[in-house]
Amino acid sequence: MKRMSMRKFCQVVGRVLDTLPAPLRRFLDNVVVDVEEEPDLQTLRDMDFTEEEIAAGETIYGLFSPLPLPDPVGMDFDDPPHRIIIYKWPLEDDFPDRKELLMEIRKTVMHELAHHFGYTDDDLEKFDDNPDPFGDNLQLDE
Repeated sequence: MKRMSMRKFCQVVGRVLDTLPAPLRRFLDNVVVDVEEEPDLQTLRDMDFTEEEIAAGETIYGLFSPLPLPDPVGMDFDDPPHRIIIYKWPLEDDFPDRKELLMEIRKTVMHELAHHFGYTDDDLEKFDDNPDPFGDNLQLDE
């Protein structure tokens, strides 16, 4: 499959976010969602990948990253900002079928958002293992 343009990939990620129920979206004011081509080596090392795993092509599809806050005088945050990164190339490489790719983009966005709400990878294992956890045939590629 030909790679999607970065613009198109970002639009798909944006559509996933647009499908969230309004009551849920109000809890995302402090979340930034970015798309990058792929994780850098330091990110993979920070995620406890060994050099052998990295050399073999092991990678991640997304990353939830609470942003560190400076401690400026007079600033008060109820909830620190969070950053979610979705990695385009690993998803495209592992899911060459367009329909499957769109599903995996959606699953990755939802997985990382779940971390924002306090879910762990263990909590999300059943969700991640389900090839179609949504069962709604949502069209993200319009």
